[in-house]
Amino acid sequence: MIIGCPKEIKNNENRVALTPGGTLDLVRRGHEVLIQQGAGANSGYTDEEYIESGATIVPDIEGVYARAETIVKVKEPIEYEYKLVREGQLLFTYFHFASSRPLTEAMVNSKAICLAYETVTGPKNSLPLLVPMSEVAGRMAVQEGAKYLEKPAGGRGILLGGVAGVPPARVLILGAGIVGTEAAKMAAGLRANVTIMDINLDRLRHLADTLPANVTMVFSNEYNIRRELPRTDLIIGAVLIPGAKAPHLITRQMLGEMRDGTVVIDVAVDQGGCIETCHPTTHEDPTYVVDGVIHYCVANMPGAVPFTSTLALTNATFPYLLQIADKGWERATAENEGLRAGLNIVRGEIVLPEVAEAFGMPVAS
Repeated sequence: MIIGCPKEIKNNENRVALTPGGTLDLVRRGHEVLIQQGAGANSGYTDEEYIESGATIVPDIEGVYARAETIVKVKEPIEYEYKLVREGQLLFTYFHFASSRPLTEAMVNSKAICLAYETVTGPKNSLPLLVPMSEVAGRMAVQEGAKYLEKPAGGRGILLGGVAGVPPARVLILGAGIVGTEAAKMAAGLRANVTIMDINLDRLRHLADTLPANVTMVFSNEYNIRRELPRTDLIIGAVLIPGAKAPHLITRQMLGEMRDGTVVIDVAVDQGGCIETCHPTTHEDPTYVVDGVIHYCVANMPGAVPFTSTLALTNATFPYLLQIADKGWERATAENEGLRAGLNIVRGEIVLPEVAEAFGMPVAS
């Protein structure tokens, strides 16, 4: 199989989907690997390392798309790439279709096969290719939130952990999945007062037994959220419904209940965001203010720490890529139910109901 890895061109996306180590394994199994020139540079990998691993360096993105049977990426194709995607070509990457109708329509029209990292499933309906980046994003959310609480960044001028005689910041986390749990660990470790909300009581019970005493578990509903807003300094949106658009747990009207300088970090922005006033931002211009509330809604947060993120991501994705390369996507998805769950669009038809439902589009029978 010919596998192509283009350089990511989304704003400040510094990760790469294939390392020299993975390239070496693919080449030794008889596959051809095309790496766009400079694709791994921002993650710490030189073209020379890829060449030593057996890859062919292609000077431009057009050449990679034109020759590869399978494209492996980190983020969804952006508008410039839409015309490069070929009929019958497999794209293996994060898509988050439910947050973008233009992307969905472009991939339907391309008649490509779109296999999304975020809907591949593992044991007990886990999401093994979402977990590593959720871990990174959850930890980064607290790191970024602490920064934007500083007065020069527009925040209330609060030190997350406080000091002796001064209370720490209050952090509200919506969602107790991987992102929310990792955020809670980080915030608690910095001595903030943390409240984590979810509708899954079993999950809340588990976290109550494992997280430190400065983390409080609360059932999530509008009443409880509204009660927390006036006294919260940092809010982290960490809601995930696999493949579907995130629900709005905080509305525009509810911003009026917060103090000026409150910071919201919406990690769910990839799936439309769980805060109504959220819209995607970039590392280049990460924040905006609505009703005195600072919004940080960067859609590719882990791209800011590409060395860590690339290794964490490829450790998880590479075994699946090997299956696709060795067997072809049709046999690989037929034999692996979890990998089959990653199929979102196949040759012009939406096959994941959640994506079709998000836009009122037909789903393949």
